[in-house]
Amino acid sequence: MGERISANNSSIGACFQRLNMSIPDKGITSPWFSTTFALIGLFSNLIAFCVLVNAYQKTHSRSRSSFLIFLCGLVVTDFMGLLVTASVVCSYHFTKFEWAEVDPKCHLCNFFGLSMVFYGLCPLLLGASMAVERFIGINKPFERSANMSKRRAFLTVLMVWIFAFCLGLLPIVGLGSYTLHYPKSFCFLSLSHDIMSIAFGMIFSLVGILSVVLSFVLNTISIVTLCKVCFDRNSVQRRRDSEVEMMVQLVGIMLIASACWLPLLIFIAQTVLQAPPQGVPQDILPPETNKYLLIYIRVATWNQILDPWVYILFRRSVLRKMYPKLSSRPSIVSLYPEYSMSLRRKLTQESVIH
Repeated sequence: MGERISANNSSIGACFQRLNMSIPDKGITSPWFSTTFALIGLFSNLIAFCVLVNAYQKTHSRSRSSFLIFLCGLVVTDFMGLLVTASVVCSYHFTKFEWAEVDPKCHLCNFFGLSMVFYGLCPLLLGASMAVERFIGINKPFERSANMSKRRAFLTVLMVWIFAFCLGLLPIVGLGSYTLHYPKSFCFLSLSHDIMSIAFGMIFSLVGILSVVLSFVLNTISIVTLCKVCFDRNSVQRRRDSEVEMMVQLVGIMLIASACWLPLLIFIAQTVLQAPPQGVPQDILPPETNKYLLIYIRVATWNQILDPWVYILFRRSVLRKMYPKLSSRPSIVSLYPEYSMSLRRKLTQESVIH
């Protein structure tokens, strides 16, 4: 059975005119599925936020304070993303309201689509920003000590939010569009094959993929540098648990983001670039594409659910129980013997390795 809203009906918004759905197994559209995981995600992010605020109040290290600001920004983003999107999705599943009647001008649909893009890209961009911050902190500790501050960390998070919001506005101002997707519970960017939809689909996919790639490259270099210091027997011993904790958390964030978001980003790029199936209009998604889009979006949603457990489970207190020798590790400064001991001691107090 299929359902299509005719494009000749000018009384409804454009976001409903491309809807063509053959309803597959209703099991994947259960309201309890969305509600359960939304509540788990919200609760997890609240716990993580409390953990991070407590850690922020106790820390005296500039580098760790900056890193915790990034993490708090990520937790707030994940929490608000779940709250905004789940409130609409769960409302639809329980009430089965008609979008064309409730939102004839597509204002709610556009807001929901913008929210999906904004809250989707922000974690990837923040992950890349944290990877840059850690890369500089571990590989260029003295430069980072002089330049990075709490204020700059706040500004970086704000810039990421602004950038993601501006990208989310593009379909509203004409580059692509937001449309209602199967099972009529959410709006997302259009995957049709007109030039504007292709352009925005590729922008969204490439920004996300490049963020993940940048995180992977920089985190790999940082891990190699950190391992070099940790296993250097000639290095000056200093507490290294803070750097190890931050890198473990950052790698966890990167792996979760990659596993959750890359399938959707690649799927979007493939869908907008490949020719539509024969006999299917280019502005209508085939039933199988609708089904896979829903599955990949739900996989991406796990990013917001799993992220907070990285901060909860991979704290220093937990890591020390797993690896008791963690608290005595060499200093990053030991990689730079050209600095005198007095200068190194002075700079280290404010650097990433404090």
